[in-house]
Amino acid sequence: MSQQPQDQGPGQEWRAGFACIVGRPNAGKSTLTNALVGEKVAITSSKPQTTRHAIRGIVTRDHEQLVLVDTPGLHKPRTLLGERLNDLVRETLLEVDVIGFCLPADQRIGPGDSFIAAELVELQRAKKVPVVAIATKIDAVDRQRVAEHLIAIDQLGDWADIVPCSAVEGRQVEDVRRVLSGYLPPSPSPLYPPDALTDESDEKTIAELVREAALEGVRDELPHSLAVAVEEVVPREDRPEDDPMLDVRVTVYVERESQKAIVIGRGGSRLREVGTTARTGIERVLGQRVYLDLHVKVAKDWQRDPKQLQRLGF
Repeated sequence: MSQQPQDQGPGQEWRAGFACIVGRPNAGKSTLTNALVGEKVAITSSKPQTTRHAIRGIVTRDHEQLVLVDTPGLHKPRTLLGERLNDLVRETLLEVDVIGFCLPADQRIGPGDSFIAAELVELQRAKKVPVVAIATKIDAVDRQRVAEHLIAIDQLGDWADIVPCSAVEGRQVEDVRRVLSGYLPPSPSPLYPPDALTDESDEKTIAELVREAALEGVRDELPHSLAVAVEEVVPREDRPEDDPMLDVRVTVYVERESQKAIVIGRGGSRLREVGTTARTGIERVLGQRVYLDLHVKVAKDWQRDPKQLQRLGF
């Protein structure tokens, strides 16, 4: 392991740039992104392939701005959607200043990790992009297991640094930030306003919050079939100025009628739970009361249909 780079001191020029957080599905990428930013900017779930687009979380400290790109997990694709998600990751890797490679400590290094490691080694050679290996989820195992995991990570590739952390407990998250930021290039100014936390649009954030709520407690095969589209966000007419409300209309798409029944639940009970959970997050993002109008529709085999993928934003 190389020596960790040091923070910038007062009066020095800005460092600013992009860090891509990669890893196989469910490696803790989104949880780490949220912990680094200090706010929820990426949805999290125990289901693989939760993240479907490159989410930017922005971390600003004295004279440093680290823009985190949380990507979908690289995986062996089984659908056109899967192929496009992998393409998105690879395109993102070519445009960043440093890469954080998440390897969860509660799981042995497997073929998926080796597959990603091989791609990153090639990228290091071709583009000279530093890769920091991040041992995530150290709260889930004992010290002996963490030590074994760090050794296995070291043997997997020639990394710029190796950093263990627990995003859930906040342990050594600041170390991860400091190491990643140390590889950023000089910049005449920050890339985003210093108080910004993400560059995601409100509509995309709303869609992600609904999808996160819909993912909770569903069968393993359903998450891949869920897509969410925000149809409109409009102010409710005839509301008093001191108590405004927004009408938010959202459609949840699935691939089969049987999946639609799962999302809606008996008598609409599950869909009501999804709406209640999502509305809380949406109101926090928009800063006012919301009436959330949720509908579920079938878009047959949308993951394999180029036209439907384009319509849903993939």
